[in-house]
Amino acid sequence: MIACLSPNGLNTYPQSGPTTKLLVGTLNGVSTLERKGAHGSWRLSGRALEDLHISSLLWEPGQGGLFAGVHGGGLYFSADEGQTWTARRHGIPVGHVFSLACSRQGGRTRLYAGTEPAGLFCSDTLGEIWEELPSLRGVPDTDKWMFPGPPHEAHLKTLAIDPRDANRLYAGVEQGALLLSTNGGESWRELDGYARPDDEVYKDIHLVMLRPSNPDEIYMTGGMGLYHSPDKGETWTHLSNRQARVGYPDQFQFSPADDRTIFMAGAALNPGTWRQSHCADSTVVSSRDGGHSWEEASTGLPEHMVGNIEAMALSGDAGGFELFAGTTDGEVYASPDGAATWSRIAAGLAPVSKGGHYVPLQAPAA
Repeated sequence: MIACLSPNGLNTYPQSGPTTKLLVGTLNGVSTLERKGAHGSWRLSGRALEDLHISSLLWEPGQGGLFAGVHGGGLYFSADEGQTWTARRHGIPVGHVFSLACSRQGGRTRLYAGTEPAGLFCSDTLGEIWEELPSLRGVPDTDKWMFPGPPHEAHLKTLAIDPRDANRLYAGVEQGALLLSTNGGESWRELDGYARPDDEVYKDIHLVMLRPSNPDEIYMTGGMGLYHSPDKGETWTHLSNRQARVGYPDQFQFSPADDRTIFMAGAALNPGTWRQSHCADSTVVSSRDGGHSWEEASTGLPEHMVGNIEAMALSGDAGGFELFAGTTDGEVYASPDGAATWSRIAAGLAPVSKGGHYVPLQAPAA
């Protein structure tokens, strides 16, 4: 069984057996971790696409292909579980494929690639040919879209697809907008009920997730905390803010056993503080009531983790699942028991990092 762990890729893998191969997207290519059986020890079995910064990974379940979105390199494809890769970006003129997603439509897989600068492309040919959905760049207020860090270009960071209707798409631009399309990306409108004039950051969207048992419910992490909408994004409740233990949340997963139980990871404070502290103080927290109350779920993680948790994956089903977390320190942790305990399964990898988030978390020069 294969799963992927990357900052902005497909990180949820419903499957009935234990994961035996984990592909990790890093600053220096794709690192493959493998084990024998559910209780075997993990080992680093290979590296590929070295010298390329991997922003997103996706395992396409229909035909079993792997995709890697690359900072400065576009998009790559592997048909042999990550051993060899070829460029597969015909129709994508943008150099940075930031995020990846997919859906099944009429027995076919539709792939989506979100880019920096913010744009969205789709493919019905397993990535052989891509077409842009240009209306995303034509919505109002695109002149306000930007990202604080160099090169200051906004990117399409997250895409959520309604499992009941593959034409219903939610696209999150960091920083700039949460957009909804009900016609497969032909047109979009903004959902902005979460935003407030006194927010410290402008419409800072990180991850959008639809609740599995009721996809009308949306959870969204961002620079101002965690939000919940009960009605497809029309109205919102701010569930946690910058004063929470995870004040700068990014990664988020639902428990397959009970989706009232959720797991969230991120830093204590925003990246602007990392330049002075060189510490993200990141962790994992969990909630058993849909995000209304929280507790730390960090046993086995460093007490004050310097690196940020920039990727969190879930593999399994209601009968049993594992969580994986990757950090800007190049470490990977795993939990087989719903975040009750964690163990480190890899160290010494290149940073698992969105853009340049790893830079202010490196130790200052002596």
